[in-house]
Amino acid sequence: MRNSMEQVTARDLEYLESLHPRLAAVFAKMDEQGAREDIPIVGTSVGRALGVLVRAIGARRIVEVGTAIGYSALWMALALPKEGRLITIDPDRARTDRARAYWTEAGVGDRIEVRNGKGLEELPKLRGPFDLAFIDALKPEYEGYLAAVLPLLRSGGTVAVDNLLWGGRASGAVAADDESTNAIRSFNKKFVRHDLLDAIIIPVGDGLGIGVKR
Repeated sequence: MRNSMEQVTARDLEYLESLHPRLAAVFAKMDEQGAREDIPIVGTSVGRALGVLVRAIGARRIVEVGTAIGYSALWMALALPKEGRLITIDPDRARTDRARAYWTEAGVGDRIEVRNGKGLEELPKLRGPFDLAFIDALKPEYEGYLAAVLPLLRSGGTVAVDNLLWGGRASGAVAADDESTNAIRSFNKKFVRHDLLDAIIIPVGDGLGIGVKR
């Protein structure tokens, strides 16, 4: 196995980030709030990857499981065409209310619809086809989310999943034997070998899974 990632250093990552234009102020606010309140939001590199993915597949309809304060949704919504729409699902109304304020500030509030409910309950209510699904919510429910979103995706549609390295716990680099860690380990094996997907997990952020529906 050849893997040049073994040679990547923190300085390399800082260099890559420095190549990009400065982030809009709204992202800085969200980053600061997420850090201060320990709110789980995707890393900047994952946000950038999601935005590029939206553009690459020409997505017009997106479904997201796990809104938090709207960070990942904002990256994707900014990459959508004006007529594009994103549905995001999260039961925490306090957080999604904050998310709406950020989206409005960024000028994309009209592209995003919030469904305040549990992912496994709300997904069956949706009608496809969607071009992209993004999963970033309760880890023990990842397999259930995937099973629910796949029928909603068009052929050639894409599913992206965050936290598949799970802070080193999935690989065992960090010792852990809890429910979420075991769920991620089980999910990862099924994800990359899924009969309906051509899938890969890339070491971006905390491990980003990307699968294309056959």
